[in-house]
Amino acid sequence: MVLKKEIIAVFSTAPPDKSESLARMLVDKRLAACVNIVPVCSYYRWKGEFCKEPEHLLIAKTTKEKSGEVIAALKALHPYEVPEIITLPVTDGYPPYLEWMYQETQR
Repeated sequence: MVLKKEIIAVFSTAPPDKSESLARMLVDKRLAACVNIVPVCSYYRWKGEFCKEPEHLLIAKTTKEKSGEVIAALKALHPYEVPEIITLPVTDGYPPYLEWMYQETQR
């Protein structure tokens, strides 16, 4: 299958009390067609200290052309000083779902 547009998944972790508002904002602004929220426990080092935090992983599905807007929107509203915001390419998928995604991310 040839994708009409490049699809990406944007991953970002957030505090549990902020994840729903971030996900809602991305969908309301049509920056993402869908955002999944998954509870996770993150282990990392920050400013020399070991950290273990309950977080939510946001998985936003969108088009590559919207990636800059998604990153900017997350950065603007995210409570972390340096939030995790990474993108991964989607190389294939169920055609009706991908078509729905294209439609939902159009303004």
